[in-house]
Amino acid sequence: MRMTFTRIADRRPVETLVERDDGVVFAMRGAGGGADLPHDLVHALVEAELRVPDGVWGCVADGVVWGSMRHVSGRRPPHAADRSARLKRERASAVQHAEALADLVARLARGAEVLPSQRAAAGVPEARLSAAVEALRAAAADWAGLPVGGTWVVQWPAPPERRPARGGRPGRSG
Repeated sequence: MRMTFTRIADRRPVETLVERDDGVVFAMRGAGGGADLPHDLVHALVEAELRVPDGVWGCVADGVVWGSMRHVSGRRPPHAADRSARLKRERASAVQHAEALADLVARLARGAEVLPSQRAAAGVPEARLSAAVEALRAAAADWAGLPVGGTWVVQWPAPPERRPARGGRPGRSG
C-alpha cells in the first residue's frame, strides 16, 4: 500500500491519497496541516518504526475503510463493507493500542510530559521507544522543511531495503 501525504499551508484537514495493493484508491481526511506532522503520517511512521502490523494502517491495508475515507477509484472487492466491519470489530483493541502508541511517541517527541504509567502501558522496550521518538523528531523536522505542495510517500509495510538510514528520509518530493 502506498500513502501520499501532501504538505498544505495551514492547519486545515489534510487529505491523504491511499493506494491499496488491490488497486482500490481512497482519499483519507485527517487532522494536521501546516508545519506539524499530519496525525495520519504520525501513525504511519510510529506503526512502521514499532512494527505494529494491526494498527490503523495495517487495518487499511487489510481492507478496513474508516469513516474518514472516500473512495476515489478502483473496483472494491466483493463483500468489502462486511470485511471492513468485521476487521474493525476484531482489531478494535489493537487499533486503540496503536492510537495510544502514536500519542505517546508524539508527546515524547515534542518534549511533552508523560506519566510513567503511559510508558509502561505501551509495552514497548525503552530502546525501541527511544528510537521511535528520534525517528519522529527527524521526520517532524523534515516535514516542516517540505515546501507547501510537497509530498511525502510512505510504503506500507515498509520494505526492509527502503527503510531510511539515520539522517535520511525516503519518499519526499518538493
